[in-house]
Amino acid sequence: MIRKASLLFTGALIGAVAVTTFSNLPIRLSGAANAAASDTYRQLNLFGDVFERVRSDYVEVPDDAELIESAINGMLTSLDPHSSYMPPKAFRDMQVQTRGEFGGLGIEVTMEEGLVKVVSPIDDTPAAKAGLMAGDFIVQIDGEQVQGLTLNEAVEKMRGPVKTDIKVTIRREGRAEPFDVTLTRDTIRIRSVRWREEGDVGYIRVTQFNEQTYDGLQKAIEEISSKIGNDKLKGYVLDLRNNPGGLLDQAIAVSDAFLDRGEIVSTRGRNAEETQRYNARAGDLTRSKPVIVLVNGGSASASEIVAGALQDHRRATVLGTRSFGKGSVQTIIPLGANGAIRLTTARYYTPSGTSIQAKGIEPDIVTLQDLPEDMKGRAETTGEAGLRGHLSSEKPEGEDVKEESGSQAYVPADPKDDKQLNLALDLLRGVQANSAFPPSAEQQKAAVPN
Repeated sequence: MIRKASLLFTGALIGAVAVTTFSNLPIRLSGAANAAASDTYRQLNLFGDVFERVRSDYVEVPDDAELIESAINGMLTSLDPHSSYMPPKAFRDMQVQTRGEFGGLGIEVTMEEGLVKVVSPIDDTPAAKAGLMAGDFIVQIDGEQVQGLTLNEAVEKMRGPVKTDIKVTIRREGRAEPFDVTLTRDTIRIRSVRWREEGDVGYIRVTQFNEQTYDGLQKAIEEISSKIGNDKLKGYVLDLRNNPGGLLDQAIAVSDAFLDRGEIVSTRGRNAEETQRYNARAGDLTRSKPVIVLVNGGSASASEIVAGALQDHRRATVLGTRSFGKGSVQTIIPLGANGAIRLTTARYYTPSGTSIQAKGIEPDIVTLQDLPEDMKGRAETTGEAGLRGHLSSEKPEGEDVKEESGSQAYVPADPKDDKQLNLALDLLRGVQANSAFPPSAEQQKAAVPN
């Protein structure tokens, strides 16, 4: 799937990539649940009655497995927007996404004119080695016409076991006839971290939190520091805009890369004894260089953990627009050959004890992008607070907390037009000044205890 420079995230997409943990624990009932079990099972007879009536009387013969799957999914989705049932294929796809590697060709693609269009081949992959180019159209896959397939169906056909061959037919501008290219699938690693030198500033873009993210961040910091030189390096821009989240452990590791000590995040479930706290270890990979974190209405979940931790510790200045406001943790519970369930099991809290659920992270420096005419009125996410059935935000006793999350989520394709990025670069270079950057000694003293 290709991530474009200008991208708006809907609530449904944000929910699909949540702060996630994995569990193989069996489901256990509490004492109170056991006491009520007999009543619950009597109520389940209602489901059995309805199921049998549908099987016997519906106008067409229904598929029993589909009926049960829909019933399970309906039960889970009624809880909140982020709990759901994953059939076996969806569970496998989710595992591929979080692993960040799969057998494939190494091309970023999109759909255009009903055909698969190559956006760019990834360096040192079968696609790049075979000479596929940005702008190529894939018209056939192993002799099957691409026209009529969805993008996901086409991508699924191009993925497969490592060391297996696939033939794609390419239509390229400037060539009169389509031509065939045979490629051998290899292990492809999704680049969740991209970086570049912006003169004397290091720019690091994190697009999602998968199993490769921390390693990518570490490599980015090492390479930037080496190329620019630590004495000339003014600092880092950590771009989390339109990053929908991912793995909790990777969010913790990324936060830890910039912190020497202190709490990163805590998660609190239904029972007090389920509270877990995650703390930083000694060692700031950036050697205490200034950091500006970019967020917007598409920054959710794991992105908000990182931004919240660095903001609360006054380790970084957060710049952009209010984040999405997804402050819950989903646990993936495998069901053997029957897929898995994604279940909301906890809320997470920033080091200061703040829940951002349905509120979001408020930037230290609010900066809006200039919108092109065709984007005006369409450049905002609804945020968690706008999702039907969302968990409510916590309201401290005696306080009236307004639920509000989501905001502008537009990022210009050309960095020259990116007001948020350019302001961050100017602040790091001292071209512009703002009282929120760098955090003052007083602000750092007022930060959460380390």
